[in-house]
Parts: sequence; C-alpha cells; structure tokens
Amino acid sequence: MKRHQFIIFAIITFIFIGCDKDQNNPEEHVEESFLFEDGFETQNDLLDELFPSNGNRWSTIQQTDPTNATNEISISTTEFNEGENALRVVAYQSDSDLSKVDIEKNGLNIVSGDKVTIKANFFIVGTESIENLLLLDLECCSCWDPNVGDNYGSENQCPGVRLMMSGGNDYLSIERGKISGTTIQQTDFAFPRNQWVSVQWEMILSDNENGLNRLIINGTEVINEAGMNMPNAQVFTDAFLNQGIDFTLQEPTFYERVQIGATANPTAGNIELFVDDFSIKVE
Repeated sequence: MKRHQFIIFAIITFIFIGCDKDQNNPEEHVEESFLFEDGFETQNDLLDELFPSNGNRWSTIQQTDPTNATNEISISTTEFNEGENALRVVAYQSDSDLSKVDIEKNGLNIVSGDKVTIKANFFIVGTESIENLLLLDLECCSCWDPNVGDNYGSENQCPGVRLMMSGGNDYLSIERGKISGTTIQQTDFAFPRNQWVSVQWEMILSDNENGLNRLIINGTEVINEAGMNMPNAQVFTDAFLNQGIDFTLQEPTFYERVQIGATANPTAGNIELFVDDFSIKVE
C-alpha cells in the first residue's frame, strides 16, 4: 500500500472509531438546580438593603395591618443566629383583617417532581399560645383561574403549602388547606420558645398522594409522610363545583414564590419573631 493511501485509510479508521465512541457514550443530561440563600446581613442595618436593584435578594414585603396597629419588619442588630443581623417581625393580633407581615422571594419555577429543601432559623418571643401562626408559605398565584377572580376570597388566590403551628399551641405542622388537603400534623415535638430553632422542610412535589413531606426541627425528624403537596386540577374543579363555581386550574402549574415571617397571625395575641439563615434549594 502506498504511503498516501495508508494515511487516508488511517484517518478514515480514526473517524469511525471516534464516531462509535460518541454513540456508545452519549452526553449525559445535567439537571439544573436552584439555590437562593440569605442571612439578612446588611452594611447599614437598613431593610432596603435586602431589595437591591439587580433583584438578587428579596422581591417584596407582604403586609396587612389590623385596624388599630401597624405591623413591623426591620433588621435586627441585637438578636441573630449568625453574622450580625437577622430579620425582625412584629405581627399584631388580627381583627376583621388577617394580620400578616413577611418577606417574599418571587420568580421561582418549582414544578411537580422537584425536590425542594427550605431551611431557616426562627426565634419566637414569649410563651403565650401561638396556635395557627403561619411562618412559611410556598405558593402558586399564576395557577388561579382568572375567571373566578376574588369570588372565593382574596386570601385564597395563591394556593400552596405552609408551615403552621397546630395541635394545641406550638406544634409546627404542614398545612395544606389551600390545596384542599388536610394538615399533616405532629404533636410530639413542641416548638422551643425564646431561643433559636432550626427548621428544615423537605418535599418531593406532586399533585397526588406520592409526594413526600418531611419536617425536621433542631435535627429531629417530626414528620415524614407521603401526600399531595401541589394543586391538583381535578381536586380544585370538584371542590369549587360543590360551591357552584366553575374553576379551571391554570397550567403549567408551578410554585413561584416563597414567603417567610408571620405569613398570617390568626392567634389570640401579638407575635414577635426573628428569622435568620434562610435558604431554598430546588433539585
């Protein structure tokens, strides 16, 4: 074989070997993950620092005041878990208006099948009953049927799952009423008061009963239960039909915002709490 013919043959052989190798080892698809974390640290102890113009921290504040009081949200320099700052929230007792004040992160895109891990540290002041206090919400507002509007009440237009004190005072549980589910309740581990408490909430999201719901407080697992944790189109259609309302859950359905603080205070008294070391991870 002449030299130039050998070279051509060698090149062709190399190409075929390379193609075969690529076919036997296709490029693996890498799933994107999302992580947002914030310790509420500031340079000048100003709440505005949590809302930079580039949008890489928090999005907005949700605040509804009772008639004769103004709820408070600020940066704490005296009570914190790590660093030098934490978020301080004071939510006064509700009257005809449901009292709430919390900080909100928008622009999320969390869908069925995602694993979500939310972590935060809380310090709740006092020893009075805090039953029904809501601390953390994961919500879908775009999935609400625009034709229904607020006929069902403005408080319910962002379906989702929430962490709520339940079971007789201060047992943190997973509340699912806004997706027409029951509360996943525990009464074995009372929430410690007047001290920093770590909370870890894990979910594998699903609109049927194969979702995963796990809650860990100060390193102790208090809930590990299967169940729905996203809005289900048929469940919503049936629930509204019972009230004579034609409701169509909007698709695609995804959780787009997370709120933390006193996301609702229907308790019998005023609430002061601090939040630090927040993170949400989606895999």
